[in-house]
Amino acid sequence: MSKQPFFSIRDYRLNFNTFDGVYQVLDGVNLDLERGQSLGIVGETGCGKSVTIRNILGLLPSPPAEVISGQILFEGRDLLKVSKAEMQLIRGIEIAMIFQDPMTYLNPVFTIGNQMIDVILAHQRNKPRANKMSRRQAGEHAIEMLRKVHLPNPDKQMNSYPHQLSGGMRQRVLIATALSGNPKLLVADEPTTALDVTIQAQILDLIAELVEDMGLSVILITHDLGVVAKVCDCVAVMYAGQVVEYGSIEELYDTPRHPYTQGLLRSIPHPEISVAKLAGIPGHLPNLLDPPAGCRFQDRCAEVMPVCKTTPASVSVGGSHTVACHLIRQGGGDA
Repeated sequence: MSKQPFFSIRDYRLNFNTFDGVYQVLDGVNLDLERGQSLGIVGETGCGKSVTIRNILGLLPSPPAEVISGQILFEGRDLLKVSKAEMQLIRGIEIAMIFQDPMTYLNPVFTIGNQMIDVILAHQRNKPRANKMSRRQAGEHAIEMLRKVHLPNPDKQMNSYPHQLSGGMRQRVLIATALSGNPKLLVADEPTTALDVTIQAQILDLIAELVEDMGLSVILITHDLGVVAKVCDCVAVMYAGQVVEYGSIEELYDTPRHPYTQGLLRSIPHPEISVAKLAGIPGHLPNLLDPPAGCRFQDRCAEVMPVCKTTPASVSVGGSHTVACHLIRQGGGDA
């Protein structure tokens, strides 16, 4: 029997039931993550990246979200089946999450210190009384976490309000808060989107440093393949609620096989290549109220074939590299 991955998603199908109808948001998503590994999930806006990950911690309201099938397995436990009480023991303690806009997730009327201390004390609620931190100890732990994420003058910043910090500083506070429970898995939902380029680089360097120092496993959600290359060991490319290509960074960047992945890579500006206009992917995402039969990328693909009216299976093309495209079986799909 093969070894169970540290974290895996199996045949995950999710609908949104709305007044307009049923959106088939996720369709058979499969992902694996080993302990200590970093996984990037990429794709344009609306591909289902954040939706896939948010239900790890039960953050999608039901209704409208409805799980049709599948499992989200964390150390052998199916997170779709755990009770609310069990999820409280997992959320923020074993699995932590950071979001893309720190100002949205920090309360503007409380100081950074008060917010971090409250989170740290909440992590203690199920511990024996003798092992619980006092509020003073929680404050010391908060300062230590702020120091770990390289926030300047952490003891002084504990008394600051969110609006008094820059965007990069606020994101460091969110990362410190997420890590304060000493999680095993960190989920980062586009953590650099709201930041300028130089601050993005600092935050990515910080995440990479924390992964190495703390032995974290990380899932990084982004639309930027350049970000993934800097931080992650492997990458999953999503399109319209499906994983169309998966592999190590080297496999996917050196030999992209799916036309959508190739299009994403062609759209990245390169400092050594002068072009009048960046290459783009024509068309737009399909309407998930009525997605096309077969390959969901067929209406935008320059290599579409009649067989694309049927759903392509995900096939191995060597190593950990898998692709869901009929071109592979036809002997095509080379970059």
